[in-house]
Parts: sequence; C-alpha cells; structure tokens
Amino acid sequence: MKVLLTGGGTGGHLFPALAVADALKRLSPAPDLLFVGSSSGLEATAVPQAGYAFHGLPAMSLPRRLGFRLFHAAIADTRSLFRAREILRSWKPDVIFATGGFASAPVLAAAWTLRVPVILHEQNSVPGLTNRFASRFAREVHLAFSSARRCFPRRDHLRLTGIPLREVVLQGSRGKGLRTFRLDDDRRTVLVFGGSQGAHKINEAIVDALPRFAGRKDVQFVIQTGQKDYNQVLEACRDINVRTWVRPFIVNMGDAYAVADLVVCRAGALTLFELAATGRPSVLVPFPFATANHQALNAEGFVEAGASIVIPDAELKGELLAQEIMELLDHPRRLRLMAIQAIQLARPDATERLVRAIRRYGEEVEIVEPEPKPLPPPPQPKRPQRQQPPPRRPEPRPGGRPPQQRRGDHVARQGS
Repeated sequence: MKVLLTGGGTGGHLFPALAVADALKRLSPAPDLLFVGSSSGLEATAVPQAGYAFHGLPAMSLPRRLGFRLFHAAIADTRSLFRAREILRSWKPDVIFATGGFASAPVLAAAWTLRVPVILHEQNSVPGLTNRFASRFAREVHLAFSSARRCFPRRDHLRLTGIPLREVVLQGSRGKGLRTFRLDDDRRTVLVFGGSQGAHKINEAIVDALPRFAGRKDVQFVIQTGQKDYNQVLEACRDINVRTWVRPFIVNMGDAYAVADLVVCRAGALTLFELAATGRPSVLVPFPFATANHQALNAEGFVEAGASIVIPDAELKGELLAQEIMELLDHPRRLRLMAIQAIQLARPDATERLVRAIRRYGEEVEIVEPEPKPLPPPPQPKRPQRQQPPPRRPEPRPGGRPPQQRRGDHVARQGS
C-alpha cells in the first residue's frame, strides 16, 4: 500500500499529517509513505527530520490582491501542478491524504486529473479554499468542528473526526519538562506561545506583563517566541526579576504542556485540540487576520464550555494579560474546573479513525490518463419519406348491398 500525504505551510496543516503518518508507520505491514509539499514551507525541514521521504514543490500561496506577486505565484503553482502529476504517475499512490493549505493545492489538482482517491482533513471551523475545491471530488472529508459543515457544497461524505495529535504531545512528561526547561516544581508555570511561527503581538504583551510579576516566588514562565522576536524577548527577560525560559521553538511540546498550569496562546485548531487532549486551561488570543476570522470561531466552543477565556487581539495589552493570568493563578479551583472542561472537548480517537479510512483504499489502483470522450457521429441526412395515399373507399355496386352491410343483415331484411 502506498500513501501520499500532502499539506503544510504552517504547523496547523503539517502536524496532523505527521500524526497520521506516525500511526500508519506502526501498522504491520507498514505502507510506503511519501510527503509532498512546498519547498519553502515548514514541511521542507520538519518532514525529513521526522524520518519521512519528502518532495518539494515551488508552490506559493495566492495573494488576495492584484500585483506582481500574484503573477509570480500563478506561474509557480502551474509548475507545481505539472511536477505533482509527474510524481503521481511515477510513484502511483493508492490514496492521497491531504490536510489543506496552499502546499497541497497542486497535488490535489493533479489527483483530480489522474483519478487518484483523496481523503481530506479540515482542521478549522471555516475551511480554506483548497479544501473547499477538493471536497467536490474527494472520497471523504473529515472535520474537526461540526460548524464547518455549512461551508461545503457536498455533505454526504463529511465525517466529524477531530484532529489527529502526535504521540509526543500526548505522552509528555512533567519530570522531563521540569529538567528540560530548568523549572522549579514548587512554582506554577505559565506556557506562552503564538504558534509554530510565533506571534509578535503576544510577545509584546508578555514582555510588558512580566514586570508585574517581579519578585513573586510562586510563578514561572516558558515562552516560545518564534525566530523573529527571539533576541528581543530574550534581552527583555534578562532585565526582569522573573523566572523565565525563552526559546524560538519548543520541540518537545508534550513536555511543555505537562508542566503548564496555564497556557496563553492563539486559537488555531491544532492548538485547541492539544489543549483539550492534555487538559490545560487557557487564555486565548485569536489571530484577527485568519481567513473568515476562523480562530475566533474556533475559540467559541472552548469559551462556552468554560475551558478558556478570550482576550481579543485589539485589546491585548501587558496590563490586561497580567491581570487575567493573576486572576486565574490565584484561584486554583477555577483552573481545575477549566482543565476538566477542556478534557471533555477532546477526541482521542481521531488518529485511529483517519487510519481506518485510509486503509479502506489499500488496494492498488491504476493511474490512467482520462480518455477523451469520443465525438458523436455526424448526423445523417434524413431521406424524405414517401407519403402513402389514403385508402380508397370502395363504392357500392349498382343494385348491390352497401359495402359496410353484412350478408346476414341483408337476408334478415328480405325475410321480413
């Protein structure tokens, strides 16, 4: 069995695909796996590091405004489409598992032209353009949020599944996390991050909030900044009398969740399901420029369940963030209740359900070019039909009976 996985550009699209790949790898016999994504995305480095074969495409996201970048992206995506067709024809996958994002668009378009079965996974409450397009010909579409149903033109193949999570997230160790991040077991820990690429607004807010915790011996912070703001945040934290551990990227995220008593983060779908699976209360700051404001919609269910509180991005300041963190840390019972509500939102069988769906397409399929439909034969000229003359009605003979009269009737009348 051969499974081609595609998706990426951001961690929200990539890490669910890696979770499914890890689960497929544990099967016996294990299928052959191949990742295809953007050569400039996160997947170009993360997939080889995870031990999987990777093919990079020059795919680019299409900007929403006219300009030179749109023209450049259109050329790059066209090249990616032809390259994706070559990969599919040569590798001959039995099924394609796609998690969306611009990196998967050329592969999905090639799969449609070559009639390769496709299984989609949509992480957000508002699906992206790539998954909306591909849902028209995909065999199955698996959703994380039921609210996404309304956005798809077809609904007969939709499945509510959740988001597959990596084992490294689910099997985090508190003891290992305390050693890795050099933390004190007696202090409560606040984990702050803005996604795989960081969030400048959250970084600014936490730097502004930290001085309000100066001198406190009961709290410590683990901060993932992203690469751009790392040096700036690190220098600021060195001048503040607060225990902090700052890195551009946290590899062992499961250990970070294991030590966290409270999490401050964006409201990406993958992050929310990680919070639910690990039972972590959170302060959410939805990214305001997400497509169709889907991060705010993602967060609604967690807020309604009592698992999270939300600070709008426009209102995020250091003073407000510090106030919310202090309010939650000073009420441990509320934190425990939020943790319980978060666990209720988890879907621990998401990975297993997706693996079962992929295995249904394990039989080899032959990739063939679609044959052009034969042209209908040209219409033959119709021969004019000869009109038949109407039947002649025989005229009665002189002295004889009318032609419509029967012999018996004639005799009867003569006898009377």
